[in-house]
Amino acid sequence: MPLLLFVLVWALSCIGASYPKELVLQHVPTALVVAGIFIARRRGWLSPSSVALVLLFMTLHVIGARYLYSYVPYDDWSYWLWGRSVSSCFGFTRNHYDRLVHFAYGLLLVYPACEFSRRQWKVTGRTGGWLALQFILASSALYEVGEWALAITLAPEWAEHYNGQQGDMWDAQKDMALAAVGAVVGLAIQRLAERRWQREWRAS
Repeated sequence: MPLLLFVLVWALSCIGASYPKELVLQHVPTALVVAGIFIARRRGWLSPSSVALVLLFMTLHVIGARYLYSYVPYDDWSYWLWGRSVSSCFGFTRNHYDRLVHFAYGLLLVYPACEFSRRQWKVTGRTGGWLALQFILASSALYEVGEWALAITLAPEWAEHYNGQQGDMWDAQKDMALAAVGAVVGLAIQRLAERRWQREWRAS
């Protein structure tokens, strides 16, 4: 059911998109992830909680893909809700939605990656966490390299829309760093939750 709901949200997000050509490029990974989730659930690789975390991250991606990451109108949304824009509150000079999604990549996907390694490779908790962190780091780097390779083959305006570095020469490095920080935070939360569960289980 959650997967079907996500597919519906995905389909609705494509209606009236401002950059339909770039939207196709953005949603190639979306299609691959949806197929991967379907296979993972059928084979028991991931729990419902992990699937929910993956779909939450993909929902953030779908929003970014609809507007293109550099143009997500979060300032308009925050002004409508609270009467102030996010950028005016924090002094932002660029659109930081892409930064949020890269941080969320590490934060939300480190637990599913850890769970997968524990279930499939029967590793211990710490080893599973270490492997999950390595996955986040490696996949972030691979994505940035792929993004660069695609961007240099596109027309300049397509490349800027798709890549969305907004003039920041260190954009790729910052994105990877945020994913790593998100993963470390996610692992810390996971560890604290597991310790609390263990204490409650022993006390019961």
